[in-house]
Amino acid sequence: MTFIMTYEEAVDYIESVPKFTTKNKPENTIEMIRRLGRPERNMKVIHVAGTNGKGSVCAFLSSMLVAGGKKTGLFISPHLVKINERFQIDNIPVTDEEFLAAYEKVWKVIQEMQADGFAHPAYFEILFAVCLVLFAQHGVEYAVLETGLGGRLDATNVVEHPLVCVLTSISLDHTEILGDTIGQIAWEKAGIIKEGVPVIYDGRHNPEAEAVIRKRAQEQHATAVGLHEEMYQILDKTDKSIDFRLNDLYYEKRKITVPYPAPYQAANASLALLAMEKVDPSHEISCDVRLQAMAETRWEGRMETVLPGVIVDGAHNADGVREFVRTLNGVQEGRRIVLLFSAVVEKNYDRMIRTICETGRVSEVIATQIEGGRIVPAGELAGVFRKYTDAAVTAVADIGEAFETALAKREDGLLFCVGSLYLVGKIKALIEERNI
Repeated sequence: MTFIMTYEEAVDYIESVPKFTTKNKPENTIEMIRRLGRPERNMKVIHVAGTNGKGSVCAFLSSMLVAGGKKTGLFISPHLVKINERFQIDNIPVTDEEFLAAYEKVWKVIQEMQADGFAHPAYFEILFAVCLVLFAQHGVEYAVLETGLGGRLDATNVVEHPLVCVLTSISLDHTEILGDTIGQIAWEKAGIIKEGVPVIYDGRHNPEAEAVIRKRAQEQHATAVGLHEEMYQILDKTDKSIDFRLNDLYYEKRKITVPYPAPYQAANASLALLAMEKVDPSHEISCDVRLQAMAETRWEGRMETVLPGVIVDGAHNADGVREFVRTLNGVQEGRRIVLLFSAVVEKNYDRMIRTICETGRVSEVIATQIEGGRIVPAGELAGVFRKYTDAAVTAVADIGEAFETALAKREDGLLFCVGSLYLVGKIKALIEERNI
């Protein structure tokens, strides 16, 4: 293949690499990072894994570090509209030119490795390598890294000694890769725990996952701090935010605000605040600065209000949908609720749809479809909805038409766009293109 010279060619090539193939051996990733100079060794790393909430936790942590004047790199996945979203410096996505310059360095290493008989890096491995080059180029001091899938064999797990490991809520997802029990999935996620590195984890709902995490932490001589329901209390909530209190010595007398209406964000924010106690135990970044940063955090696609009365949420598995339902049940009784829904084929969308319909809160449904190899036709999704609800259900295959239809049917109520991060990305792109 000729040398990649344009941003578009670089992105097209990366996107052509299969996303859900078997990972290479960790040694392959380590070799690639070694040839790039092991840039992560010059950074203070915060490593975050989990099934749901890890992106939000990363966003909260990055916001606090940036507000404290720290040069911060944030690596997240997936992107919603543009691949640059995955690589942020002080919470700003890198430019096309910066991305291309980093990619060219990685591309040269890929060519060298293949010439030496190594396997071609997988999709996420390439992205992580680009991330490290970008962070090094910008002189990042703190790197907040979100795992892609799992933990133990994740490309990000080449980091040898992070400051802290964070494990968010764990539930059944990607069972064909990670295992079909909570215990197996927790074991994979807990694979990021390193010798002597403190662990903050969500211990609220899964005793089986908690037992696995604590066992792994003990084996690694790592202190483990679990978040449980009694450790925080929600004080107030609106359509746009939640106020809560965290019962921790440093925070317990303070009202904490997160700019999202979903109750689960109080738990994600609590995990981030507990992790900051390990990152900054001397409180160089004060409580006031941390909490102000928390209130100003912006995290796209997670209970995000994109237009007045229009909320997008990347709930894309059973646990995410259960959390979405908690938000739905908190909406004022009698208010009209329209749902725009899509899902990809490997998800248990029948269970997701049933869970939403059991609330009895949805007034009307528009089912649409994500194009590509993972498509579930809009008509099939609509048929599932009709099994579980008497509300009006319409199938509209084209996402643009579906969104316009849903906007019209919203009237003076709320429109929730749910079921897939790909749907969220398409909606946000449509809004940007049409300047709605």
